[in-house]
Amino acid sequence: MSPKRIRVVFERFAQANPAPTTELEYATPYQLLVAVILSAQATDRSVNLATRELFKAAGTPNKIAALGEAGLIPYIGRIGLYKSKAKNVAAMTKILLDEYGGEVPRDRAALEALPGVGRKTANVVLNTVFGEPTIAVDTHVFRLANRSGLAPGKDVREVEDRLVRAVPAEYRHNAHHWLILHGRYVCRAARPDCPHCLIADLCEWTEKTAG
Repeated sequence: MSPKRIRVVFERFAQANPAPTTELEYATPYQLLVAVILSAQATDRSVNLATRELFKAAGTPNKIAALGEAGLIPYIGRIGLYKSKAKNVAAMTKILLDEYGGEVPRDRAALEALPGVGRKTANVVLNTVFGEPTIAVDTHVFRLANRSGLAPGKDVREVEDRLVRAVPAEYRHNAHHWLILHGRYVCRAARPDCPHCLIADLCEWTEKTAG
């Protein structure tokens, strides 16, 4: 997709949704970090259902540390991979308390060194909490970037790097939110809603649906 066309794509996203944000529910940077860890291979809806109760009972690092791995499981048992996620959240929380005073670090390397935190999770936290123009690539963004011709790549890192280069600077901070939402609700894996897509005329996919 040409730079001119890419600019129009994001102009339309910005006009339609000027202030996009994550659909995960959180009140503090720590809560967002926990929620993003829990969201791996799970829907935001299922995570929100779990964290509403979890954060009501234990919304701080100290309280979740007191729950421990076993104490987390009753709250997050409805989420896929809950056992490994409970282990990661408990271990991550201990490191935050021991090494960072319970604060979420604003540093990619420090974030990615935490249990359960990969590049995508670090990008979400850096973007949403700290306002950095990172672009988190999940399955929705990966699919949309390849399908539309916006930033095709063979793996998530290639797509991320191409998006960072392609997205105009003024749209980069909000880019992954727009792309995730568009991929989740319009450019779906099955039955993409091309007739109601606001960038259908710019998209280079040759198999657009008629209805």
